[in-house]
Amino acid sequence: MKAVIYARYSSDSQREESIEGQIRECTAFAEKNGITVLRHYIDRAFSAKTDNRPEFQNMIKDSNKKLFDTVIVWKLDRFARNRYDSARHKATLKKNGVKVVSATEAIAVISESTFTEKSLFPMEYLRLFLSIYLNEYRKRRQRIRKPLHDTKQRMTTY
Repeated sequence: MKAVIYARYSSDSQREESIEGQIRECTAFAEKNGITVLRHYIDRAFSAKTDNRPEFQNMIKDSNKKLFDTVIVWKLDRFARNRYDSARHKATLKKNGVKVVSATEAIAVISESTFTEKSLFPMEYLRLFLSIYLNEYRKRRQRIRKPLHDTKQRMTTY
């Protein structure tokens, strides 16, 4: 596997050590998993609230060249904080045969050469939320209906 490391910090108040620490952990992750790191893309003092980050954009463009198949980030929030941008850029990377993995957050190893994050995409979050909400709604509705039904029966039997 060939990878690039994407690192960033979001404000001028953060220090260069932040980047060094991210790269150190990402490199250790790559070595542990037999991944060759080809390049580092680093954005200094750029927030991930938007995708308006020069090195991030270069990385997305370079993925089209098929030189690497993995982007390693220290944490997934280094990639993007905006769910829409995250999903959009991950879809572009996936189309180019590239996956995003976190060096410090839970990932599942499907095979020796395949990693996937254990995070859900926005639509999956929505489905999960609706499923939980509907189950809870049904339970509450049954709890309310049952006493009402019992009360109606008692009133008609007198």
